[in-house]
This record gives sequence, structure tokens and C-alpha cells, in this order.
Amino acid sequence: MLQGTPGRVREYYDEHPISEAHVLAALAGQGQADSPTADDLFAFDQDHYGGLSAVDGLARRAGIGAASRVLDVCAGLGGPARFLASRRGSSVVALELHAGRAAGAARLNRLVKQTRVTVVRADAAALPFAEGAFDACLSQEALLHVADKPAVLGECHRVLVSGGRLAFTDWIAFPSLADRERQRLWEWMAATTLQTLEGYRRLLGRAGFTAIETEDLSGEWRAIVRRRLELHRALRPQGEARFGRRHYAEYDQLHAFFVRLIETGKLGGGRFTATR
Repeated sequence: MLQGTPGRVREYYDEHPISEAHVLAALAGQGQADSPTADDLFAFDQDHYGGLSAVDGLARRAGIGAASRVLDVCAGLGGPARFLASRRGSSVVALELHAGRAAGAARLNRLVKQTRVTVVRADAAALPFAEGAFDACLSQEALLHVADKPAVLGECHRVLVSGGRLAFTDWIAFPSLADRERQRLWEWMAATTLQTLEGYRRLLGRAGFTAIETEDLSGEWRAIVRRRLELHRALRPQGEARFGRRHYAEYDQLHAFFVRLIETGKLGGGRFTATR
């Protein structure tokens, strides 16, 4: 998660349904609370679209291997970072600004004895690392929360080695997305300065990146959000018990609004790769 508008974003993640407590409760429900492994967490700690295959796809595009030094930008609870460390043997820095999520990521690392992931609480627009400190930078559906996207992309460029790769996914806007809909997305999910595919291409070029590739994931994500809404409604009794009837109804209304934007081609997903 992040910044540019830190107060609203902090509130959004303070109330986010996927949290350290959620992960621990899910582990307990599966009978895995005692001495879990990183693999045991993967069903519960991946707060992004596409699951582990999406993380693996970004890692492949970024050329991440066992010798890679990786920066996960806006890492949240650290699920993707643990996956890269566990499955690819990489050394990963999980960068996160939200205090609760950074602390939760560190505790989950200790719980599964994951020593290849280091959690750093800092602002992605002012990275506390030297030039050329990393071989790859990754991020998943996080830059939508960052108002100053050029600063973050510029910082990623600075901390990468020559030839290093940036690979990330994010929500993208299409021309038909109206100002009032952008405002509602801000109010609901702290989405700010949403970009188009071409907009991100321009920002990456201005940051100094080359070999820029953009992919439209809207069709793939459309199917995912449909299933999520169906599951959300199928679990309505549990949702009302957890959040209260009024809060559940408000969330359901906003969730349906979000899905309609995607169904009508106003909002979508993109994947971006570029070379330092």
C-alpha cells in the first residue's frame, strides 16, 4: 500500500479484510497454526489478483532467480516476497509504509522462519537504498494508491542495477471512466491518479526505462472479480456477522459498482515490464 495521500490509504488498509489476524485465523481453521511453513500461508496471504501464478509470472519477466536481490514495492503482508524467497531462493526486501502491515509481515516471516525476506517500513517515493542495490523491482496492484507515480518509478530506476528489471501490475483507467467514478474509487479504495496503459508507458520512459512492455489483463481480471463478487454474496451471513449488516450492505454496493466499471470497460488491469 502507499502514499501520496497517506491518511486515506492508511484508513483503507486499517479496515482491509485481508490482515495478519485474518491469515492467522485462517491457519487455525485449517489446523495449521502450530509451526506453519511459508507454503501454508500462500492460500491466505496473497493480497493481489491471479494468486501465485501472477507472482511467478512477474518473477519470470523480471528474470528473478536464486542470486537475485529483489525489492517488493508496497509489499503489504509480504506474501509475494515470501513466495519469491521460498520458491526461487531470492533475497527480498519487502517495502511497506503502513505500520500495521509492515509489522504483520515481519511477524509472519518469523512465524514461518523465513530469513530471506527483510521488511523495511519506508516511502516508495523516497527509497532508503543506494543506487544499484537491486536486480529486480516488483509490485502488484499498489501504485493505484500512490499520487506521485513518477517519483516511485524514478526511485525504482535509481535502485536497480544496469540491466535490472521492473515488473508490476496495476489497475488502469479507460477513457470512458468519468470524473465522478474516479472520485468514488478514491472514496472507496483510495485509488488516485489512475493511469492508462499508454500513460504508464510514458511515465516509464520519462523515468529512464527502456524495453517497455505493456499487457492488458482486463479480460483475465474481469473473470476474477466476477467470482469474488459471487463468493462475497454466497458468504453473506458470515460477512454480516463479521462486519455488521449495515457495513456489509455498504461494501456490497461498492463492490457491485466496482465490478460494473470493469464489466463496462471503464476500468481494467495492466502488467508492465521495463529495463533499467
